[in-house]
Amino acid sequence: MLRHVGNRIPGLGQRPSAAAVAQGVFRRLYHERVVDHYNNPRNVGSFDKNDPTVGTGLVGAPACGDVMKLQIKVDEKTGKITGACFKTFGCGSAIASSSLATEWVKGRTMEEALSIKNTEIARHLFLPPQKIHCSMLAEDAIRAAKKDYETKKAKFNENAENASTEKAV
Repeated sequence: MLRHVGNRIPGLGQRPSAAAVAQGVFRRLYHERVVDHYNNPRNVGSFDKNDPTVGTGLVGAPACGDVMKLQIKVDEKTGKITGACFKTFGCGSAIASSSLATEWVKGRTMEEALSIKNTEIARHLFLPPQKIHCSMLAEDAIRAAKKDYETKKAKFNENAENASTEKAV
């Protein structure tokens, strides 16, 4: 019965296009900062994972299917993060959180980058409560990238020491 009435009221019986629905719903449910980072993501890409100055953090949320890879490139002399990039498979909030995290870590030291909390990301993007896990993924990815960088650095230094010891003998 309602279906028949809806067809008689202009605009109710017609179905909007998928693109119109996606844009309209996306704009209504997400803050403009999320939409901006989603439509114009910053620092998408990847670095060579074998580069000893690159740390890679790969994290995921099995409950929602979001997967985030965040990489940092560190200047060994200054200890500052000179570059950051990401690849994310997930919702708009996950992509926006990744994009924002790469912007925020650049130019910071490792300790400063670790001070970035998911609550700051969520607050900046105005994420709704059901999307807080996206900002948590970004924080976890930063931590994982730092850990990977430090592991590589230790291994690289160990190999360099072994090489110099072998030359001395």
